Amino acid sequence: MSNLYKRLLGLLPSEPRDKGEVIATTPDGAIVELVTGDRVRVRGAASVGDHVFIRGRQIEGPAPALGGVDQTI
Repeated sequence: MSNLYKRLLGLLPSEPRDKGEVIATTPDGAIVELVTGDRVRVRGAASVGDHVFIRGRQIEGPAPALGGVDQTI
């Protein structure tokens, strides 16, 4: 019988998924500004102004252009 915990970990993605807006394009990809304000260079095709999901420095696909809300509890 295999270790169930290791099997569960195998189902989870190894890299977190981030969301951001494309602020510039490069010959091999794009520069994306994340929600946190950090900028990363990623591979994939997108246009300036597009909102995209990224994982592991690769564009996964389009993301909704939703704004965030800060709340104090």
